[in-house]
Amino acid sequence: MNSVKDSLWLETVVCSARKGVDARLERMLEARQEMRRRTEGCVRAWVSRSMDGQPMFLLQAIYEDQESWHRSAKRVADELDSRDGGIETLLGGPPLVGIFSLDPSNLDLGKA
Repeated sequence: MNSVKDSLWLETVVCSARKGVDARLERMLEARQEMRRRTEGCVRAWVSRSMDGQPMFLLQAIYEDQESWHRSAKRVADELDSRDGGIETLLGGPPLVGIFSLDPSNLDLGKA
């Protein structure tokens, strides 16, 4: 295993929508992940919806380092949250958020 210093940053968020706003939340989450994908240092970013039809979402993004993660978060806050008010009012409760160390040798990105 590589040292933490050599690791990528894996951000994971699990959240759920308030009743009746799941489609809107999903669109807003997709927009945020798209912005992350276009930010320098973001390797990949995606949104997944719960398989059982519940208004629950998994967001994950892989970053080169801490600075890339900060740059991405700042860009979302400055460019999207300031314009659309953010996602907090659409959430059914507090999200579960974690940052994990990801060994690049365990990640096969293929030739995209």
